[in-house]
Amino acid sequence: MLNSEQQQRLLSWYDVNKRDLPWRQTNDPWAILVSEILLQQTQVSRGRVYWHRMMERFPTVASMAIAPVDDVLKAWEGAGYYSRARRLHALSQTVVASVAEGGFGGALPRTFDALLTLPGVGPYTAAAVASIAFEQAVACVDGNIRRVMARITAQEDPAPGAVQAWADASIVGARPGDWNQAVMELGATVCTPKRVGCHQCPLYDACEGSSSPESYPRPKPKRVKKTVLTAYVEWAQDGHLVLHQRPSTGLFSGLWGPIYREGTFPVEDGSVACGAVSHKLSHRDMTVHVVAITTSKQLHGTRREDVALSSLDEKVLKAARKGTMADH
Repeated sequence: MLNSEQQQRLLSWYDVNKRDLPWRQTNDPWAILVSEILLQQTQVSRGRVYWHRMMERFPTVASMAIAPVDDVLKAWEGAGYYSRARRLHALSQTVVASVAEGGFGGALPRTFDALLTLPGVGPYTAAAVASIAFEQAVACVDGNIRRVMARITAQEDPAPGAVQAWADASIVGARPGDWNQAVMELGATVCTPKRVGCHQCPLYDACEGSSSPESYPRPKPKRVKKTVLTAYVEWAQDGHLVLHQRPSTGLFSGLWGPIYREGTFPVEDGSVACGAVSHKLSHRDMTVHVVAITTSKQLHGTRREDVALSSLDEKVLKAARKGTMADH
C-alpha cells in the first residue's frame, strides 16, 4: 500500500503530466462511458478519433437508443471489436427504458453495482465511470494498474484478487477519479512494458522492482489461432458490391461484407484469383485468399457508403479490385 505522501506525489505528477484527452475535458457521464468502452481494445491515439465521431453522431444516450444498431456499427467502423458497439447500443436502450421496464429512466446509473448491470460493462468500466463521472471511491484495475502494482511490490504474477486489494487500499477517496486515472497514466506513459522510465516516476523510491522492472509482471503466453479463409467478391450489374450482413454473433457480427468460406478452393469459371491478404486480431492470425466473381446474375448491389465493413473486408475488396483491374 502507498502512504499518503506517495499518494499526493502521484496526484501532483498527474496534475502536471496528464495527457490532454478530450474525455478528460467533460463531466458528462455518457461521454466518459463511451470513452471507456472505446479504450477497452483501441489505442488512445485512434480512440480519440472514434470518440469524436461517436459523440458527434450520438451526443446523448437517448440519441443512440433511438438509432438502429446498423447506424451505431457504421459510426464505429474502423475501431474494431464490433461487439462493443452492439453492446453499447443495447446499453443505451436499457438506460432509456423506464424503471418499471427494468431500465434507468434515461439517466446513467451512478453507482458501481448499478453500472455493472448494464450490457457490456464489466468491473473495470463500472469502476472507471463510477469514479471519474460520479466521484465514487471505487478502484479500477486494468493492465496498466496491474503492471504498476506488480513492479511496486515485485510480484511476477500477482493474482487478480491481490491486484484489486492493492488498488482498493491505495485509492485516494477525496479524488477517486483522478487517482484511478493517475495510476493508469503512470502505467501508460512511464511504467510501460518496455523502455521503462523509472527515473521519471514519482513512485520510484517506493518501487521494490525498480532494479529490474521488465521482470514484473511475467508476460503471459499468447495463444494465436491460424485461420485460412477464401473470400468471394462480386459486383452486381449496377456496379455496386454484392454484400451480405453477417449474423449477430460470431466474427465481425452484424457487419457487411463478401461471402467467406473456411479453407481454400479451386477457382471456378467466371472467377479470378486475386492473391491473398493477411489480417491479425488479438488471438487470431488470418490468411484470406481473394476470389473475384467476374460474371454476376445479381442486378443490384449495396452502396458501400451505406453499410459498415471491417478493416479485413476493406483489404479484401482492395485486393479484388487490383486483381481484376476493374473500374468498380
